Amino acid sequence: MTLNVLVALGVIALGGACAALQAPINARLGTYVGDTLPAAAISFLVGFVALAALTGLSGRVPSFEQAATAPWWAWAGGLLGAAYVWAAAWSVGTLGVVTMIAGLIFGQLAAALVVDATGAFGVEVREVSWTRIMAVVLVGAGLVLSRV
Repeated sequence: MTLNVLVALGVIALGGACAALQAPINARLGTYVGDTLPAAAISFLVGFVALAALTGLSGRVPSFEQAATAPWWAWAGGLLGAAYVWAAAWSVGTLGVVTMIAGLIFGQLAAALVVDATGAFGVEVREVSWTRIMAVVLVGAGLVLSRV
């Protein structure tokens, strides 16, 4: 493996750890504000402020004209992220963190197979091999085992 691949794996593993911590934190916030929906909104607000500050500090603020050239579906990332944040905060109390994350990863992998196979959203088309399908099946088995 190249250094770039190792660094990317480390960064995404850190992101995964953040996802595992974010759900119970947002669920707990939901108990203080009365519901997981406003807790998810607060989470997004805090995240927006942090990302806006980092963008400003980096000096890489795009113009409105640059952003307006993006296809309509490129604007859906925030909506999809909001759906994830709320779904995680809502379900973690029922499922527990391990099962919630296993379900999250299963859903991500199933959708990823479709995106890889079709090249949706401008990603490079990648072969969907039986080993990749089995990886998703094994995660599904892990999801089932997490509830046994």
